[in-house]
Amino acid sequence: MSAAHTPTAGDPSLHGVMAEFASSTELVNAARAATDAGYVEYDCYSPFPIDELHDAMPHKRNHLPLLVLLGGLLGGLGGFALCYWTSVIAYPLNVAGKPLNSWPAFIPVTFECTILAAALTAVLGMLGLNGFPRPYHPVFNVPRFALASRERFFLCIESTDPQFDLDATSSFLSRLHPMHVSEVDN
Repeated sequence: MSAAHTPTAGDPSLHGVMAEFASSTELVNAARAATDAGYVEYDCYSPFPIDELHDAMPHKRNHLPLLVLLGGLLGGLGGFALCYWTSVIAYPLNVAGKPLNSWPAFIPVTFECTILAAALTAVLGMLGLNGFPRPYHPVFNVPRFALASRERFFLCIESTDPQFDLDATSSFLSRLHPMHVSEVDN
């Protein structure tokens, strides 16, 4: 008989260490303490939005604005190209001696295609960057996490954090006076 496998830092079977708190104030204080301690790869879970939590957690760079800009530019170019192709190449009609490439007439279609492509890129980019659809997450392996949607608040420091050490992180979370600290398996 071999000994039971216990996860260690850097072990792919370990997602992180999670602490459970009874109030939103305790969670915000714990997030501030984790940020002050140098942790950057952690996430907080609560049954309702907490405004102060946004300021307490480190901000990660988001590529969504660039994606929306590129989507809008491509949509605008596509709309203009469609108008140009239909008016100059596919169906050239000379109306009142105006040039075939009369770009002021193309502006409404170009604008609408820009807005449509930017909006679709925003929705699909947000879903893609958030990792949706995501029917499974390792935090679901912690039985007490079922209370996250009702009355409890959780902070999970992930094992991918550069400062993560199983024992040090567990003792750090214990010093924050949580209700419970548990390891999160992948």
